[in-house]
Amino acid sequence: MILSPETADESAYLAADDVIDHGHPLVRQTAALLRSAAPDRAGYARAAFEFVRDEVTHSTDADDPRVTCRASEVLGERTGICYAKAHALAALLRAEGIPAGLCYQHLGVVHGLVALKLPGHGWARQDPRGNRPGVDARFRLDAEQLAYVPDHLAGEFDYPTLYAAPPGAVLAALRQAPDRARLDTTLPVTL
Repeated sequence: MILSPETADESAYLAADDVIDHGHPLVRQTAALLRSAAPDRAGYARAAFEFVRDEVTHSTDADDPRVTCRASEVLGERTGICYAKAHALAALLRAEGIPAGLCYQHLGVVHGLVALKLPGHGWARQDPRGNRPGVDARFRLDAEQLAYVPDHLAGEFDYPTLYAAPPGAVLAALRQAPDRARLDTTLPVTL
């Protein structure tokens, strides 16, 4: 998948904002812990991906009613849907100076991913949603191994835009839902 960054200014993919709050103490602490065991930048990126994929539960899989949005909130509560987990991974990557953006798939509803950029590699999409039977997402720089492959015959597709910040439709869904049951009924079907 060839991604189209929404801006040519790569610093936008390193910036902190209200959602990708990589300056927050919990994000910094988590990044430092992961960095201490990583041999290099690619190793750190893999460790951050695996941490979010495996240690932050997907709230639907866990039947957790909480809705999280901010990266620090996701890491603190250790739960979130795909969008929230993508926010946490993007923050952990940016905390260590690795450009990271948000990208999406249309799978009936919008599904959230992260793309990162390391020296010697273009943008590489990663899906930290969390594995379960039938879902086996892995950190790969050479080829994608995402949770889902869009079924083009069913109208599913990859959005080509690489966002520096979450789109309004994603933020509105997360911020307006009082719990995950309500969120499940209001997930965006388009960006």
